[in-house]
Parts: sequence; C-alpha cells; structure tokens
Amino acid sequence: MIILTVGLSHKTAPVEVRERLAFPSEALSSGLAALKAYVAEGVILSTCNRTEVYGLVGHASTGAASIRRFLADFHRVPQAEFEPYLYTLEHLAAVRHLFAVASGLDSMVLGEHQILGQVRQALDAARTDGTAGPVLDGLFRHAVHTGKRARAETEIGRSPISVGSVAVALARQVLGSLAGRTVLVVGAGKMGEVTFRALREAGADRLLVVNRTFSRAAALAAQLGGRALAWRNLSAGLEAADIVVTSAGSTRPLIRPRLVSSVLSRRSGRPLVFVDIAVPRNVDPAVRGLSGAVVYDIDDLEALCAANRRGREQEVGRVEAIIAEEVESFTEWWRGRQVLPTILALRRRAEAIREAELRRAFRRLGGLSEA
Repeated sequence: MIILTVGLSHKTAPVEVRERLAFPSEALSSGLAALKAYVAEGVILSTCNRTEVYGLVGHASTGAASIRRFLADFHRVPQAEFEPYLYTLEHLAAVRHLFAVASGLDSMVLGEHQILGQVRQALDAARTDGTAGPVLDGLFRHAVHTGKRARAETEIGRSPISVGSVAVALARQVLGSLAGRTVLVVGAGKMGEVTFRALREAGADRLLVVNRTFSRAAALAAQLGGRALAWRNLSAGLEAADIVVTSAGSTRPLIRPRLVSSVLSRRSGRPLVFVDIAVPRNVDPAVRGLSGAVVYDIDDLEALCAANRRGREQEVGRVEAIIAEEVESFTEWWRGRQVLPTILALRRRAEAIREAELRRAFRRLGGLSEA
C-alpha cells in the first residue's frame, strides 16, 4: 500500500477551475462518503487555494486514476476539463508536500496560519466520516506537528503579510483612505473575520455581517462590535457598504449582476469594492463588467502576495530542514508499521510452539499432583 496525493492549487489552476472541484463545508461529508468507494483510506483537504485528495491505495497508477475518477464523478465535471491542472504525488513526495502545506510553504501567503487549522479540520472530518484509517490518521497528525514546529522554531509566520493585509492594499487602490469606511462581511467564517480585522486596523470603523444563518451573523457581529443583518437584507447591506468581503461556503455565486446593478443605481456614484476570498466564488464574475463595481477574487490577492513574500523567504530553508526531519520521522513510523505484522506473526508462532511443547511435556510426565 502507498500514500497518494492528487490535487490542484493556486499554483497550478485558476480560480474558475479550482471552484469546480472545491468541497464547501456542506459538501465535504458527502464527498468523504463517496470517496470510500475509490480508496482504502481517504482525506480531502479543500480550501480557497487548493483541493487535494489523500488516499491509501494499492498501486500508484490505478490509485491515481481512481481518485481522478472520483473527482469527475462527484463534481460531474469531465476529467479532460481539469486533468491538465492536476498534480499527482506518490508516497514520500506526498508526505513531504503535505508537511510543506501544513508549514505554510505552499500557501498563497507564505507562512499563513489558517492552513494549519484547515489541515487539522480535514483530519477531523475524515475521522468523523470514517475514512481516515491508521495510516492517514498518522500522516496528518505528523503534518500538524510539523506545522507547529515550523511556526514555533522559525520566523516563517511572523511577518505581517496576510490575506487581510493584501485586501487592505487592494481596497486602498480604489478608495484611498479607509478611515470611516463601512465593511459588509458576507459569511460568518474565520477568513472573513480575519480580513475585517485587518480593514478595521486600517481605519474602517463600521461592520455589517450577513449570513444565511442569522444566529451565526449575530454571534460574529457581537464579537467584532458590528451589526448583523438578515439574509433578506443583503441588498441594504450592499447599499450601505464601501467594501464587501465575501467568504461564504456556497457552490453557486451569491451576489449576481442584477442585484449589484440595482444597488449601484442607488449609491450616487460611490464605488463598491468586493474582496471575494471564497472558492467557489461568491461574486458572479459578470459583476466585474458593471461600472462602479470593483471585484478582486482570490487570484488577484495571489498576484499581490507574490510581490510581498521576500520578508519570509529567508526562513524557508529553516522550515525545509524541519520538514526533512519530520519526513524521516514519519518514514521510521511507516517502516515500523510495515514490520509490525511480521513481528506479530513471529510472536504467534513462538506462542504456538511453547504451547505445543508444554502439552507434550505434560503427556510425558503423567499424573502430577497440583502441588
């Protein structure tokens, strides 16, 4: 059996491809349930920047073909439309890649913190749905440990670059000063919260939160000192906002041209900036064509991040050294698992010999007393 990774990321595929293979939170459980028919063990890591399937398979080529078929079958997308963007990594290459992901080396924002939590959540989901057996459970636990070491022992996560800071830079390109600006957060997830905090530090001082579940919007608004809106009031929130941060889990766009066009007609020429950090995208790409609407999606953030990585790049070598150590540690763990059946078989054989010899000895000794 070998470990296999089949996936795509912001490095290999544009957002319009990534969103077609994404597993939003509401689809992850059904995705894992379907994955059981294709691999012996499986974990799905799906974020705004990547979709990766980790599987325990019997053979590399047939296993990879099976995972590709799973992606096509589950998402109802022909393989030919996404295969050119995929990468396939076998065993130790897959292990090394996951450890690099958990350490933030493969992220859009070098050293970002959120990915470590997402790796942990991917394992938790697979445990809950019964697809993470002993091998992938061990692999992901090693990955989380590696990510923690990378952040504790190096400076990879301590530079101020973040998705939030990049969103601030993009908003300033359109609006100039952010002082006194109103931010509407669509979706009550962690990334929306992080992005708003960065915008508030830059001067935005009014927060509105809208979510399809009002209680979650109310909880986030109370935590951040904002005001929650019911989903039916999304249009009013858009009209009041200067910056809209969207991070809701949805398989289809939530903000469409007709809605935005109606909102813009009531804004007296004020521009409306969308920072769409969701995959699949929350803002319909056609909104870009509307005068007065400025839309940045996750790929736009990547372009700006690429120009701001230098502060952390000097730490990459130190993180790679930690990854190499942890890959060796995992390899020893894996070898132990491979040898364990042999050790157990030898013990069983030795016990059988012992019992047989005792039986023969008792037969020869005849009628002994209990004493």
